[in-house]
Amino acid sequence: MHDILILYYSRYGSTARLAEQIARGVNSVSGCNARLRTVPPVSANTDERGPAVPAEGPPYVSNDDLAECAGLIMGSPTRFGNMAAALKYFLDGTASDWMSGALSGKPAGLFTSTSSLHGGQESTLLSMSLPLMHHGMLLVGIPFSVPALTATTTGGTPYGASHVARDKNDIMPDEHETEVARHLGQRVATIAAQLATD
Repeated sequence: MHDILILYYSRYGSTARLAEQIARGVNSVSGCNARLRTVPPVSANTDERGPAVPAEGPPYVSNDDLAECAGLIMGSPTRFGNMAAALKYFLDGTASDWMSGALSGKPAGLFTSTSSLHGGQESTLLSMSLPLMHHGMLLVGIPFSVPALTATTTGGTPYGASHVARDKNDIMPDEHETEVARHLGQRVATIAAQLATD
């Protein structure tokens, strides 16, 4: 089995729901398995430590997850057109993986959630791509041959899957966002499987 790491941070749940749809896409590819992982939140209070294990949802990511994955799909809510601090904090600690080339040559995809239609989806996806390029990963986008990409009036871009959550209760992706997310999972998993057999 080829494990595809779906690594994300989600505060209110919309990014997590998108991750679940991406996982369905990954799991639809023969020989591939979605490995969902998250990162702990960061706090301005430097004396406070978060729990070692999250209270709910997937476990926290480890450097072993990076080394063992055949591909990576990374997601974050948008924070002023950029990835959330929690995900950036984790990535800033991956220098040993960068030095060893643990992710080099593996395919990678991206996803995000915003609270408004023009809330920085594409800039967030691009900001997440930069550390992955430094790791030598092969970025995988979403082609316009995916019908939902041209039909969507909310989320979904050629740079990655996305969801517009207009408020904290709007966490479920719509039909087009779901189709784009599943396609991203399928596409990264298919490429990872092909690379593993070459």
